[in-house]
Amino acid sequence: MSMQKTSVPDFQISAKVVYVPSESNPEKGYHFFAYKISITNIGSSPAQLMSRHWIITDAAGKKEEVRGPGVVGLQPKIHPGQTFEYDSACPLNTSTGSMLGRYFFVAENGESFSVEIPEFYLVAPLALH
Repeated sequence: MSMQKTSVPDFQISAKVVYVPSESNPEKGYHFFAYKISITNIGSSPAQLMSRHWIITDAAGKKEEVRGPGVVGLQPKIHPGQTFEYDSACPLNTSTGSMLGRYFFVAENGESFSVEIPEFYLVAPLALH
């Protein structure tokens, strides 16, 4: 019996976070984090990123949800073996927090699916005096 190869798009998502001291004002409870997201298609067929849903939680447990089309104004089509990277940022009222969410894609055959964005942490380095 021959195995049928499924052409399911499969995505790997990673995040790198940087605290931006020049944009932050810790005394006023404003902490600015920049992050780079890498979205790699490790599957065998292309898919287009249509929208996103983020849940951002600060150290006080306050949750903020962000939904919207695409990422950074784009709805990239990501082909097998390709990585799409983008930079974004997130201000927090606390020096630590976390982000997680989902990206919503449409496959070439028109099927919609979503990919979980694993939780990552926003942590300000301790201020040195």
